Amino acid sequence: MSGAIVVGVDRSRPSLRALEWAAREAALHGRPLLIVHALPRYRYDMPFFVPGRWEAAEADGKEITAEAVAVAHELYPPLDIDTRMPAASAVAALRGESERAHMVVVGARGRGGFHSLLLGSTSLQLAGHADSPVAVVRDGPNAAHHEIVVGVDDPEHSAAALDCAFAEAAARSVRLRALHAWSLPSAPAPDPQKAAEEERRALTRALAGWHERYPGVEVVDDLTRDHPAHSLILASERADLVIVGSRGRGGFHGLALGSVSHAVLHHALCPVVVARPRSRDRAAGADAA
Repeated sequence: MSGAIVVGVDRSRPSLRALEWAAREAALHGRPLLIVHALPRYRYDMPFFVPGRWEAAEADGKEITAEAVAVAHELYPPLDIDTRMPAASAVAALRGESERAHMVVVGARGRGGFHSLLLGSTSLQLAGHADSPVAVVRDGPNAAHHEIVVGVDDPEHSAAALDCAFAEAAARSVRLRALHAWSLPSAPAPDPQKAAEEERRALTRALAGWHERYPGVEVVDDLTRDHPAHSLILASERADLVIVGSRGRGGFHGLALGSVSHAVLHHALCPVVVARPRSRDRAAGADAA
């Protein structure tokens, strides 16, 4: 299902929240929904080398995906829905689907193939290496704030996040807050006012052209002198969605592998999308260079 919204399910409550969020996302963007449940990687992989164990896992997977289809169709009857049960790890299954997907959606925690998604390397692998944006949905209240927050760095490293953020804001008809966090270096000590002016120019450069592409989206420029993770987490309290790039410079450097991504994914109070350039875009950039 090329261009689908892909969601990983495992019958946990966070998985259900991710399914509901993904179904809404598919309806908003007019895209098909692909429901994925990961089975054990090998038929005879321990502890599944037990008579009937594989068959039980398959039967359970079919029941889980059928329940997920029923939930999604009840919420959004017109949705085009398909299911897959690959024999692979959750990360491998979803990374594979991300090559054709519009977005991959997972719950913040789960069981089985998606257990401890945000507690170890799994979330970082998926957010850092999936070929599509990855949405991580936390189990929590559904309060609507009518605002999306995007973390903005320089134009080169913010393009994927801004592309995703403007598209989401347009589809939802909500305000977009472009947040650029910065701090003064310890040495040499610059003039704070001049530094703020330079950061303002950097934010303006990053947003150049996006207003013209999405004239109907209301944009709030938010320049803040703070740590990026802290500012994004605070902003998540009044946001429906926080979107960040997978890598950047300055405050957002190493997002997919470092402390900022961990902090935002663990502590944001709304769903988080990590967007990175598609492999074809990265290859085109490398060829141009």
